[in-house]
Amino acid sequence: MAGADGRRPIVVGVDPDASKRLALAWAADEAGRRGVPLRLVHAQGMPTRGYRSREVLPSWEEWNQALHGLGDQILAEAVAFVESRRPDVEVSTLLAEGEPAWVLREEARGASLVVVGSWHLNRRREMLTSASVALPLVAHAPCPVAVVPEPEHVTQEPAYFVVGVDGSPHSAAAVDLAFDEAALRGAALRALYVWQPPLLGVLDEDAAVQEARRVLSETVAGRTETHPEVELHHEVLLGHPVHVLTEASEHALGLVVGTRGHGGFTGMLLGSVSQGVLHHAHCPVLTVPV
Repeated sequence: MAGADGRRPIVVGVDPDASKRLALAWAADEAGRRGVPLRLVHAQGMPTRGYRSREVLPSWEEWNQALHGLGDQILAEAVAFVESRRPDVEVSTLLAEGEPAWVLREEARGASLVVVGSWHLNRRREMLTSASVALPLVAHAPCPVAVVPEPEHVTQEPAYFVVGVDGSPHSAAAVDLAFDEAALRGAALRALYVWQPPLLGVLDEDAAVQEARRVLSETVAGRTETHPEVELHHEVLLGHPVHVLTEASEHALGLVVGTRGHGGFTGMLLGSVSQGVLHHAHCPVLTVPV
């Protein structure tokens, strides 16, 4: 899906509710900062193509036509919103049939980033409705995914990003993206290693904390040379990773995590920490696969 110039677009899922535009606005601004195209995708959850036969009732055909007409209207309004906000951004659209998470995952194959909204649904509603696509998309997307919450949260000056570090390859990739995002916005970066003491304790807690500091320093080493403009703060904090990262990023521009870190369990599609912050964070969360 990369253009003729090799630029990989940002893909954003368009909500049918015109009052929910934060993810679309975030994606448009991000495309403008990166200088890449923006692809607007609206997926209709029930596939209808291929169901034509002599048994199809005219009412079904009318419903199908109306559904596509509504989808075209939703995309047209979204394009107008983006053009009024960021007229410098190149925009394309896709109206697709299928589950939104599946459609966006397919589009992610040629994207630099996929952006979706989140409305902090409880877990039962997320499981029983197709309104939330964030968890299945993050679990399978081959590129980073940004989940932008509604309503908009309050940021704090000076502006900063937060990234979670645990020494895994996923967190190293998350650090790279976090530096890029902070540099694009002229923001500082807080790199956090959250250490949770085991239930039975450790023989030498001071040594364990020192090891955490070593891992954190090694993970962020060298990034300040490529991004000297980013003011870096690295900290080792004690507590549950989900709680600490969520609290630390409350007024941040965004929180960056890997999709699977050392805190996950074998066989899980999505690490427990990344899944937890997606449920609880009030700022945009950017997840990075490896």
